[in-house]
Amino acid sequence: MKKNCYITTPIYYASGNVHIGNAYTTIAGDALARFKRMQGADTFYLTGMDEHGLKIQQAAEKQGITPQALVDKIAEATKKLWLDLGITNDYFIRTTDQYHMDVVSTLFEKFLANDDIYLSEYTGDYCVSCEAFFTKTQLGPDNTCPDCGKPTTKVSEQSYFFRLKKYEKQLLDFIKANPDFIQPETRRNEVISFVESGLEDLCISRTTFSWGIPVKSNSKHVIYVWLDALFNYLTALQYGTDNQKMYQKYWEDAEIYQLIGKDILRFHAVYWPIFLMAAGVPIKNRLYVHGWVNMKDGKMSKSKGNTVYPHDIINRYGLDSLRYYLCKELPIGNDGLFTYERFFERFNTELANDFGNLVSRTIAMINKYFDGEIASPKQVSAADASFEALINEVIKEASAEYDAFHLQNALNKIWKIVDRANKYIDETAPWVLAKDEAKQDELRSVMYHLAEAIRVTSILLSPVLIESSPKVLVALGGVETPKLADLQFGYQYKNRVVSKMDPLFKRIDAAAELEALEKAKAPKEVFKPEISFDDFNKIDLRIAEIIDCQKCENSDKLLLLKVQIGETIRDVVSGIAEKYQPKELIGKKVVVVCNLAPAKIRGHVSNGMLLCASGEDSLFLLESPNSHSGDLVK
Repeated sequence: MKKNCYITTPIYYASGNVHIGNAYTTIAGDALARFKRMQGADTFYLTGMDEHGLKIQQAAEKQGITPQALVDKIAEATKKLWLDLGITNDYFIRTTDQYHMDVVSTLFEKFLANDDIYLSEYTGDYCVSCEAFFTKTQLGPDNTCPDCGKPTTKVSEQSYFFRLKKYEKQLLDFIKANPDFIQPETRRNEVISFVESGLEDLCISRTTFSWGIPVKSNSKHVIYVWLDALFNYLTALQYGTDNQKMYQKYWEDAEIYQLIGKDILRFHAVYWPIFLMAAGVPIKNRLYVHGWVNMKDGKMSKSKGNTVYPHDIINRYGLDSLRYYLCKELPIGNDGLFTYERFFERFNTELANDFGNLVSRTIAMINKYFDGEIASPKQVSAADASFEALINEVIKEASAEYDAFHLQNALNKIWKIVDRANKYIDETAPWVLAKDEAKQDELRSVMYHLAEAIRVTSILLSPVLIESSPKVLVALGGVETPKLADLQFGYQYKNRVVSKMDPLFKRIDAAAELEALEKAKAPKEVFKPEISFDDFNKIDLRIAEIIDCQKCENSDKLLLLKVQIGETIRDVVSGIAEKYQPKELIGKKVVVVCNLAPAKIRGHVSNGMLLCASGEDSLFLLESPNSHSGDLVK
């Protein structure tokens, strides 16, 4: 183990609220950082925000504020969320930090001078959401983005390009010579296949928007987001400045974990190492690629309405429950699933019953049988010795899994102690031993072994259960937390346990909670601001007879109607073509707003509006078949 450790998450795009899928990487990184500190490593944990690009500029324009004001607001909200989630990052980098922009700008000019960058014309399909260009072979159906599924737009402009092809063989040789560079192996194989299929030079500047780092030697261009964003991992360490101590400590002489989601694998496993090669920076990092937290109906998405936010969980069920679920649910490299049913099951079975109840029972029995004192045993049975060996074995196994960033495996190993302790209570039956004076030493040994089980378990769980684990150590009399190398069975307890232990996790009534969640999800009627009767009375509603109807050319939604209102004939354009055919409308008597200002729609002037009733998937014209054309609607 190296004495220094550097852990990074991706810097998150400044696009608004962070859901639990986004938060997973930061929580997982925090668990790893806490473990490495327990291990004795001088650990620097970095997270931050990617704040440049067209998407940010457009979002700011919609809100009527500057891009800087927008990203400032989002950055503060994200920092607050990380505090609420107990994240112990050492720094929060922003790509709008001036020193970061200065270093990236200087690197761009270096690459240009070394002929790693050249100027050319670019025409391609661009996804605003992903800030990425795609080739025809990469695009999804109907020219959609292969990553997010949204429509791409055709972009043609002068751009600078990075010569990825120049480094293709060097990258491939590096990946093959360093099998631990990309983990798990399935993702490594995916990258090798991608590189072997041939790299295309990468567009790294834009001229059609201004929110980015300007190119020093050609101010019409701003540096494209991925070259800008990826170098945050170095600029956060003061790389490129006069002070290189942090860079030397946490890059050149450190164990480096870069945690990323599978959706940004290509950028980190192909572009990033090539950028490092071009910059002359040694590739010391390892990439740990995780999957997504999916819902029953697929990936979380605001458009689907299936998004769960961290505060939805922590405000109702506690912070530790969210951290535990996410770390337990995602095996490295694969997707995980979030459903409230699954969440409640893990909460009740593993946290409340297995662990929480074990702690409560143990503290209660130590108080009942030995007035709160935990004394080392005078005799140890074969079963006790076996239990001790298991605990020491799990310390090594769980540590190795944490070290490999296999959080799910680490928790599974720790649960071997929890499961064994609960079984141990049933086997030894302390309540029976307590009735026999001759078996007091045996009972004392049982209590000591249970106390050790929950002490070691709590310390091993402390990177994940950041609120509950300290409570257990306090309950055991204020137990000290040793360095990991010193953690083993056999602690000498100096103080009494607490006289009463509140439940760590109160069981959830899953049925009641699911019912409450369904009610909360039910759509609430949203009404427009109220108007006065005088305002309403200004609207002239009349019965009109449709005397002619045709489809509007070049539109699937619009119909061109002629309606007769008394003696007057008017043209009306209405977007009901998907629900009604022209022939079926002729002769219908409908309600029309007559005093609406004329509007030009697709080159046609509309002098009125047809009233309809609409539902989620339905639309109906308001008809009055027994009325007369021109009648006033009151």
